[in-house]
Amino acid sequence: MTTITDSRCDHLLEQMHKHDGLAPVDLDRFWADDAKAKADPFAPDCPQVPCGVMMSGEAVWDELGIPEDWTRYEFDPPYRAELHRRYNDIAERIVGRRLLNESVPDASLRYPKTQSLADIFEAGQKWQNGSWWLLEAAHNEDELKSLLDRVEKRLDPRNPRNPRKLRDFVLPPEWDAEKDRLMRLGVKPPLYRGQRGPVTFATSIYGPENLLYLILDHPELAGRLRDTIMRAMLGLAKVLDDEAGWTPDSDFGRGFWFADDNCALLTPDMYEFFGYPILKAIFGRYAPRPGDARFQHSDSDMGHLLPILGRLKLTGVNFGPKVLVERIRPHLPGAVIEGVLAPFTFSRDDRAGIVNEFLRDFDQARGGKGLKFATAGSINNGSKLAGMRLIMSAIQHFGRYDR
Repeated sequence: MTTITDSRCDHLLEQMHKHDGLAPVDLDRFWADDAKAKADPFAPDCPQVPCGVMMSGEAVWDELGIPEDWTRYEFDPPYRAELHRRYNDIAERIVGRRLLNESVPDASLRYPKTQSLADIFEAGQKWQNGSWWLLEAAHNEDELKSLLDRVEKRLDPRNPRNPRKLRDFVLPPEWDAEKDRLMRLGVKPPLYRGQRGPVTFATSIYGPENLLYLILDHPELAGRLRDTIMRAMLGLAKVLDDEAGWTPDSDFGRGFWFADDNCALLTPDMYEFFGYPILKAIFGRYAPRPGDARFQHSDSDMGHLLPILGRLKLTGVNFGPKVLVERIRPHLPGAVIEGVLAPFTFSRDDRAGIVNEFLRDFDQARGGKGLKFATAGSINNGSKLAGMRLIMSAIQHFGRYDR
C-alpha cells in the first residue's frame, strides 16, 4: 500500500503551490484520454485510469460560497439550474468541462408519476433534513404478516375480477391518454432498472433490528418477505416493460443497478438467504448476457459479502472506502471498480489523502486495469473543483498504463 510519504504525492502538492493552488493538467489531452479510457477501462490500449469524480449538485454550496438550501434546490428547478450554471462557469475554468445539468425540465414532456416498490409495500416517504426518507410500513411480525397479505393480493395475476390489478395500481388514471400524447412526440415510457438493494429496502420498511431478528428467529416469515419483494420488483418492472415495448430480446433497457448500503449488516449466511436470491432473479431477467450491466453500490464495509456477490458476475461496483481493489478483484475479475476514494477525504479537501488514495488504488489495479477512480459513495458538500483537478493531475502524471 502507498504510504503518506509517497514522493509522487509530494511532487504534485509542490506543483500546486507553484500554480496558484491548481494542480498541473493538460486539459485537452486529459479529456481525450479520459473518453478513450471510459469506453473500456480494461482495453489493452486504455491510456489511463478513467475519472469517475464528475462532481454533483451536493458540492455547489461551498464552491459558490452560499448557505445550503436543499428544500429550494429540490423543489425549484429554475433555481437549481441557475446554481448549476454558476457552478459550471467555475468548473469550465478549473477542469475544462461544464459538469452539472443546467436545463430546466419541460414538465409537458414528463410521464405521470407511477407507483414505486415502496408504494406497493405501503411505505410513505418524508422530506426531512434535506433529503427523502422512506418510512417503515410495519413494526412487528403481526403487522408484517398483514402487510404481506395485502401486497401479495395486489400482486396476484390470477384474480379473475381484475387480471390487470398490478398495472392498475402502478399506473395513474391519466396514464393511457398521456402515453398516447407523449408517444406522438417521440417520448418513450420510462423503464424500472434501479432500486434500493433488498437489504436496504427491507430495513427501511421494517427496521434494521427487526429484519435481523426476523431472519435469525423467524426464517419462514423472512423468506416470505424476501420472495414478496422479489415478486413485486419483477411485477413492477413487467408493467413498465409492457408500456415501453421491452422484451428479453430487446437491445435497449438491458442491465440493472442496486444501491444496498445496509447489506453490510448481514452475515454471509444471512445475505445468501435474503439478498442474493433477489439479485440473482433480477439479473437473470434483465442482465443475463455477459455484456449486460450488473451493478451494485454499497458504500459500507461489506467486504465479507464479496464471495457471494462474485457469483453474480457483477460488471460494475462501487463499494465502501475500506473495501479496496485488492480485496474486490479476486472475486470480481470482470467488474469495473468505481472507487475507492473515501468521500470525507474529498469533502475535507485532504489533498495529500486524495493523492495517496489514488496512488494506492492505481498500484493495486495497474496489473489488470479495470479501475475507474471515484468516491466510495456520494460527493458531499465541501468537495472542491480544485480537488477534482488534483485527481485529474494525479491520473495524468501517475495513473497512465503506458508508463
